[in-house]
Amino acid sequence: MKRFDLSLYLVLDPDLCRARSMVETTRAAVAGGATIVQLRDKAAGTAGLVETGRALMSVLEGTGVPLIVNDDVEAAVAIGAHGLHVGQGDMPAAEARRRVGPRMILGLSVETEAAVRAVDPAVVNYVGAGPVFATQTKPDHEPPTGFDGLARLVALSPVPAVAIGGLKAEHVAPVLASGAEGLAVVSAICGQPDPEAAARLIADAIRDCRRG
Repeated sequence: MKRFDLSLYLVLDPDLCRARSMVETTRAAVAGGATIVQLRDKAAGTAGLVETGRALMSVLEGTGVPLIVNDDVEAAVAIGAHGLHVGQGDMPAAEARRRVGPRMILGLSVETEAAVRAVDPAVVNYVGAGPVFATQTKPDHEPPTGFDGLARLVALSPVPAVAIGGLKAEHVAPVLASGAEGLAVVSAICGQPDPEAAARLIADAIRDCRRG
């Protein structure tokens, strides 16, 4: 398994990135401090994900920033991506692990205490915990956890957790205080006039918060 840093986890949104493209948004966000990138495009199909994913791998080459593919094991394998992320409604994590092998990073969404108690650290490398707030970028989500609920999920998790759901730069301090390793963002970077500056704002806030 490759090493990974959950501090600033960019989740790509094809609609929000339409003006600049997901590839150019990624290039800018990584320059600004994004530490991990997830390709999420529910409408693309496997072939579309593979095409975009290969372009993203070229952009990320040499940066040390891993590419995670959301919910499509065939695309993740074809791309040679660094990881796969699955939700509770996708294929079981154990099946995903079997199909991607032991070296690929495997992430799992957890929205309830029951779900996080069921996480097997021998199978899953990190969890995406939340949603902290309601978000329009994923309208079918479970009820928001808020920061108190996030802290309970993180405390129960046997693997590192990244917080997700409506998060922006001003939420860095409470996210890190919850015990999460970092925050996953969508609209805080995607579709922003200057994605590099938007990413740097969050990365700087993380750095400042960790310095105390």
